[in-house]
Amino acid sequence: MKEFSQFVNSLSKDWTLFLDRDGVINKRLPDEYVKSIEEFDFLEGVTESLQILSKIFGRIIVISNQQGIGKKLMTIETLDSIHNQMITDVSKDGGRIDKVYFCPDLADKPDNCRKPNSEMAFQAKKDFPEIDFNKSLMIGDSASDIEFGKRLQMKTIFIGKSSDSSADFEFSSLLEFTQILVNELDSLEKKGSIC
Repeated sequence: MKEFSQFVNSLSKDWTLFLDRDGVINKRLPDEYVKSIEEFDFLEGVTESLQILSKIFGRIIVISNQQGIGKKLMTIETLDSIHNQMITDVSKDGGRIDKVYFCPDLADKPDNCRKPNSEMAFQAKKDFPEIDFNKSLMIGDSASDIEFGKRLQMKTIFIGKSSDSSADFEFSSLLEFTQILVNELDSLEKKGSIC
């Protein structure tokens, strides 16, 4: 946990939090896509976690592969309504998501924008020029999320259980990460270590 303590000690409001959506923010539907607001279900503790994380990170960005659009299982308008409701619900609980970026491309499309490719991160940097990838954290539940972060020199957190994850850190959920982060910040503050 020493490395995690060092990471936490380096955090400040100029850090950006990048989050995958399905499996990190909302329940992942097995072999299916979230195609409506009714199918979108927050994972336990996510809105409360985002309330806390909004006070720690300067920007919170959601990056999501959404090939359900490419497969014509839903429209961009439907996806936008799901994301708008997600942002509204997070905001009601005192949290914040600054922007959602998604890639509608099919996985087999050449030169697609899907993670682990960096196109969505570069779009975020264009919209928020203050983003520094070296002061960014990517949290995801798949190898492509972690590779996305690693390609851009971000710190990475894998959500779930994976014995072969190349992530810097692993937690069972966004809630567990947030709880441990808060405990570590409290501990560092008591020691007088926070810059």
